[in-house]
Amino acid sequence: MTSRHRHPDTLRRSPGERIADNPSVLPPVAILCGGRGTRLQEHTQSIPKPLVEIGGRPIVWHVIRIYLAQGFSRFLLLTGYKAEMVAEFVADEQWPAGAVVQCLDTGLDTPTGGRILRARRLLGGERFCLTYADGVADVDLAALLAAHQAGGITATMTVVQPELQFGVAELNGDGLVRGFLEKPRSEHWINGGFFCFEPQLFDVLADDSTLEREPLQRLAETEQLQAFRHEGFWDCMDTYKDAVMLDDLWEAGDAPWKLWN
Repeated sequence: MTSRHRHPDTLRRSPGERIADNPSVLPPVAILCGGRGTRLQEHTQSIPKPLVEIGGRPIVWHVIRIYLAQGFSRFLLLTGYKAEMVAEFVADEQWPAGAVVQCLDTGLDTPTGGRILRARRLLGGERFCLTYADGVADVDLAALLAAHQAGGITATMTVVQPELQFGVAELNGDGLVRGFLEKPRSEHWINGGFFCFEPQLFDVLADDSTLEREPLQRLAETEQLQAFRHEGFWDCMDTYKDAVMLDDLWEAGDAPWKLWN
């Protein structure tokens, strides 16, 4: 990775300072950056998944820019695998003036719920947003936050209908093929990875919990989890094929998640 000089206006904080101490209208954003990215082994044997590049910039840079473009300014990267490399990237990057970007090493094999729980002190006792370091979208974050505030509950999860990996054959009642649909959208909604949480989330987390399992299930059972439907662009860099597709969109100047100049 090419080393970059730090911008003189960049605001950085020591790990002991709470990211919530900087007053702002918009809540802080925690980004899960600790996974090993086993499906991208051709890249992640030497670098962590958040630093796999799309258009010459790490995927986590794109995620942060999505939030920056919509007014968010405080970020806490929850690191694990090759945490020191993510911290080096954060320190060397030229963030816009006013941006506060810091890292917290949450352990090598800590599950997602445990990583969030370890960030409790730094996030403070306020509302916060959460996302993953490998998903990009043209999601309207102001609308997401407004929906969360209106809901008055603990958690709001963005849901999306992804394109299916394969084409679909349409059959009639006699088993004849009537035609084909090329990679249609799924009829089901899945976790799109852009969340808003109240501090009450920490009450359902444990050091060994996986956010997407017991904690979200418990919130759903107690009617404390609502969905925010996003019908625009969304993609998760889960495999090498995904990385190539996102890189091609960027290089063609057709990246829908690029909400900044």
